[in-house]
Amino acid sequence: MNPQNYQDIIKNISPFGAKLIVVSKYRSYDEIEIVRGWGQKIFAENRVQELVSKRDLHGNDISWHLIGTLQKNKVKAIIPGVDLIHSVDSLSLLQEINKHAKNNHIIQDCLIQCKIAAEDTKQGFLAQEVHEILSSKEFEDIKNIQIRGVMGMATNTENKTQIRIEFKQLRQFFDELKRDYFSNNNSFNEISCGMSDDYLIALEEGSTYVRIGSLIFN
Repeated sequence: MNPQNYQDIIKNISPFGAKLIVVSKYRSYDEIEIVRGWGQKIFAENRVQELVSKRDLHGNDISWHLIGTLQKNKVKAIIPGVDLIHSVDSLSLLQEINKHAKNNHIIQDCLIQCKIAAEDTKQGFLAQEVHEILSSKEFEDIKNIQIRGVMGMATNTENKTQIRIEFKQLRQFFDELKRDYFSNNNSFNEISCGMSDDYLIALEEGSTYVRIGSLIFN
């Protein structure tokens, strides 16, 4: 556990008005409670099963986010009870989330995951795919989802220039979507990018959510 790193991160993000998401995957109950005691309110998990079990253990005053791949057959387990789903990467997943949100009489907040990295292993929509979906009749029928913004993961590289270019592309795409589809929607205002190794670059390129785990827990 590294409380000094936590305080440094809070200090670094404050001028940008961004929010810290503490990634708590594989972390114990006690570790999460320690960070919670520092005043942290937002935690994230990569896996549905871990999110559900930790949500039940830690009570209702934590804001839980899902940042990992979400399979359609796992959607029911987290709705309601997840404040923001970062990893929406298909129309069929949007439709499944919408179905369960409607059944529970809620509006579920989601981000569109965009592929900005050069790595094939990174998931997400390509720009043209997002335009096709947002312009489609199928999307018009989705009434129980609030698209809050975009999420992206940069290439796993030490090349800071490449990382900056990728984060800049995400911000530009966010601006494009805001202009074309969400100009009258004040809730479309989030850019989720930046992790332990690159969050400072992400902040400079417009990130509103940084997702950090190892800097805090190691």
